[in-house]
Amino acid sequence: MPIGLQAGLWGLFAGSALVAGAGAGYALRLPQRLIAAIMAFGAGVLISALSFELMDEAYRRGGFASTAAGFLAGAAVYSAAGWALALKGARHRKRSGAKQPTEAEQPGSGMAIALGALLDGIPESIVIGVTMIQGGAVSLVAVVAIFLSNVPEGLSSSAGMRHAGRRAAYVFGLWSGIAVISGIAAWAGFAIFSHLSDAIVAGTTAVAAGAILAMLADTMIPEAFEETHDFAGLITVAGFLCSFLLSKAGG
Repeated sequence: MPIGLQAGLWGLFAGSALVAGAGAGYALRLPQRLIAAIMAFGAGVLISALSFELMDEAYRRGGFASTAAGFLAGAAVYSAAGWALALKGARHRKRSGAKQPTEAEQPGSGMAIALGALLDGIPESIVIGVTMIQGGAVSLVAVVAIFLSNVPEGLSSSAGMRHAGRRAAYVFGLWSGIAVISGIAAWAGFAIFSHLSDAIVAGTTAVAAGAILAMLADTMIPEAFEETHDFAGLITVAGFLCSFLLSKAGG
């Protein structure tokens, strides 16, 4: 099977966790504290993955300059786009409670939330393809980390969408579409960047890492802390440790 196609399938697999999480969040009346705890765990998993998989790999390939520039650029671009979408009603897209605006309260918020969800998912998916450039094998640690973090993202967001009165067709259409786009983004990550220099690949990996960390600080961690309070840190550390152990077992 062509490596690019493998990358796409891995991206689709990781993205499918959003659909699974959305199903649980929309169909089940889970306590908000439980949803927030799962979100905290997923945040810890991603922090570990971007630290030991993405940033280490970027530094090894391109050195400090391209890694630092990409990391800051990724965070800046994500923050700017997130700010613009927040003005349109997507600020609470990952909140499980009743904070998401309804379409009647803020027209266009449904589209803003969809674009925000897409903004959150693309950097992670591109990384999957980029990890396959050297040697043709995917980083299973990265895939598992993204999969584990996508479950609480889909779960919390869809619970909030349900509270906002959005229909199941919107919720599952949104996450199914993003799962497919995740596969395309992973394929693109391999197909486009496999022909470029190590410095560019390193910078791109760091851009994704910066965007992911900014996303965690802006969306996942606030949701986790609001409900779990004093236990958010402990649960996040448990997620970090789980991903760290996976990276060492895979190494």
